[in-house]
Amino acid sequence: MSEHDEHDKQMEQLRREEGEEVEYSLRPQALAEFIGQERVKEQLRIHIEAAKQRKEALEHILFVGPPGLGKTTLAKIIANEMGTNLKQGIGPTMERLDLATILTNLDEGDVLFVDEIHRMKGYVQESLYPAMEDYTLDLAIGQGASADIVQVPLARFTLIGATTREGLLAGPFHDRFGIRLHLDYYTPEEIQIAIRRNGEGQKIEIEEEAERELARRSRGTMRIANKLLFNVRDYAVVKGNGVITHEIAEEALEFFRIDEFGLDERDRFYLRTLIEKFGGRAGLKALSVAVSEDERTLEDVYEPYLIKIGFLTLTRQGRLATDHAYEHLGYELPDYHQTLF
Repeated sequence: MSEHDEHDKQMEQLRREEGEEVEYSLRPQALAEFIGQERVKEQLRIHIEAAKQRKEALEHILFVGPPGLGKTTLAKIIANEMGTNLKQGIGPTMERLDLATILTNLDEGDVLFVDEIHRMKGYVQESLYPAMEDYTLDLAIGQGASADIVQVPLARFTLIGATTREGLLAGPFHDRFGIRLHLDYYTPEEIQIAIRRNGEGQKIEIEEEAERELARRSRGTMRIANKLLFNVRDYAVVKGNGVITHEIAEEALEFFRIDEFGLDERDRFYLRTLIEKFGGRAGLKALSVAVSEDERTLEDVYEPYLIKIGFLTLTRQGRLATDHAYEHLGYELPDYHQTLF
């Protein structure tokens, strides 16, 4: 590697670390700081306080909801509120050995957070059953038929799983989570509060009307709201005087191709493909090939919000673009729509 390449690599790593540091600094550290999800927070307060009074580990928790709603943040907050350590893993990449290493290094009351837990391999899920119920880990000593199973005691820990697809969890695994909480999309008012708070934290000057505009186009998702805030800030610095006015915000959002519903180019491409290529209805597999996205991405990332705002519905015949989607994109309704809606 040349000196120039090494410098570029170091700079990229620095930018990544700085970005992660900024993102982490925006995350609330306590339930009292977390905006929205009032029902979820109140349930967590009760469970946490009860566990503290009993001086026991919190029950295992399953967070369910679309990406970007704060599942990871809530896991960190729970560890903070319980005064314990947090270990993290990603479901599809975890193997038995990785899991055994993590579990045997947990202290009493520690939290193990597993994102995309529905994508954890079946045999890895099964190896968690005794760990979740009896706080023991079955380890195989030796190989083949002569292998012995040794039960290793574990500290009482809390497993927190995050999933966008609750139905993909094996039944016995799903049932071992004592607390199951569903996260909903945020209201524009809640997102506006977060934008204001994050703007103040990052010393970004933004007018109230601009806050409201960004919140309206953030798809009910805090992660997207933060991304829009920083993108529009950059636009304001280059095209204005650094202050995010309502006019600058609208210009920037148009520049970044974010429409009034918060849809971006990929969302509109999905809907246009569904309408133009398939006449408004198609199966998931065919649609996945047509838009060059894997089926899981369509189901987990694109479709939940399109369904929420009434642009898409799921039928036995596949995905169906609604009247609202046709109208928003300027298409005439096909005749068969009159009999479907």
